[in-house]
Amino acid sequence: MKYICFGYLDEEKWGKIPPAEQTAMIDRCLAYDDTLKKNGHWVSGEGLQGPESTVSLQYQKGKVSVTDGPYAETKELLGGLLIIEARDLNHAVQLISNHPGVQMGRWEIRPAQDLTPMIQESERRRALAR
Repeated sequence: MKYICFGYLDEEKWGKIPPAEQTAMIDRCLAYDDTLKKNGHWVSGEGLQGPESTVSLQYQKGKVSVTDGPYAETKELLGGLLIIEARDLNHAVQLISNHPGVQMGRWEIRPAQDLTPMIQESERRRALAR
């Protein structure tokens, strides 16, 4: 089963770490990602740019409103996400618990939703509407 794992970074904590230790942490994180790949648990992963390059969209009063910055204000920022394969939620927790990134902020793990049936049904409806 696929799990989406959101990694948050505590900016205050990160900012207090000397640059050499930051580099070492990044290397440990990427080495663990290589372990996930080698063991067949890695599906995908991406880092995210900071909140200064973020826009949020919200549908309000019949139109889309665009605002600068992330939706939630917090001292932790969403730093990236991993998509992993795990037997179950407990296995996903075990895999991410070993990721060095847990030392730098909170992680959130959610089972991926298989949208295939919903997509197929929508495709059928749209084909009938043509």
